[in-house]
Amino acid sequence: MRSTEDLGSSHGRRLQRGVLDDGREVFVKSGQGARHRSEVFASEAAGLCWLGEAIAVPEVIEAGPDRLVLSWVRQEPPGAAAAERFGRALARLHREGADAFGAPWPGFIAELPMDNAPAADWPSFYASRRVLPFLRQARLPARDASLVERAVDRIAEVAGPAGPPARIHGDLWSGNVLWSGGSGVLIDPAAHGGHRETDLAMLDLFGLPYLDRVLGAYREEWPLAAGWRERVPLHQLHPLLVHVVLFGGGYRDALMNAVRRVLAL
Repeated sequence: MRSTEDLGSSHGRRLQRGVLDDGREVFVKSGQGARHRSEVFASEAAGLCWLGEAIAVPEVIEAGPDRLVLSWVRQEPPGAAAAERFGRALARLHREGADAFGAPWPGFIAELPMDNAPAADWPSFYASRRVLPFLRQARLPARDASLVERAVDRIAEVAGPAGPPARIHGDLWSGNVLWSGGSGVLIDPAAHGGHRETDLAMLDLFGLPYLDRVLGAYREEWPLAAGWRERVPLHQLHPLLVHVVLFGGGYRDALMNAVRRVLAL
């Protein structure tokens, strides 16, 4: 590495911008000794390579036990045309599919482990691998936890038409979409075979520039099943529980609002 510039830290990982001896600019995550660290880097690298078969992602230059080195993404302001290109690219990514609901690598979201073991169908995968494990960690009041469990019991009933596993990013909030090259570039995946509406619901959760253009182009490329808008809160249960676990009760109201909307479906 010819030079490095510190960019701070995130979830216990040191972030740096670097220049390799051959002049290439890179992004470096590093950390030593922390629980799951080497698995986190290996999981992210595997997810990026898998997603990169169908959509723009940074190149994985090195994935070692103590650091992950990726190509640097030169960012640009988002625009309507880029949003539409990204929407079409995201639909094509999802359509690329997966072998199962799950993934052959360990799952993580931030530093939190997730079980990626395959399940027979999406409702059972989502309930047992995504929602219930984080409900057990969230330390909600008993009444709230009971309502979440009621929502989980309804997943199969309200999930919409069954379909094959989609190839999804799995943590697609706006911060994990970098605008570059006239479209979106995906970073920091929790990639697995899942439900394509999960990625769209995550984009909706915290907002994305020109989201209406993204969704419109997505639907032109691959139309969504009827009722997809009403199912958004179903797919937000997992990320909202993750935020309760990571950041505390400040996300409780948003979580319980999503739960009530699921119970009303």
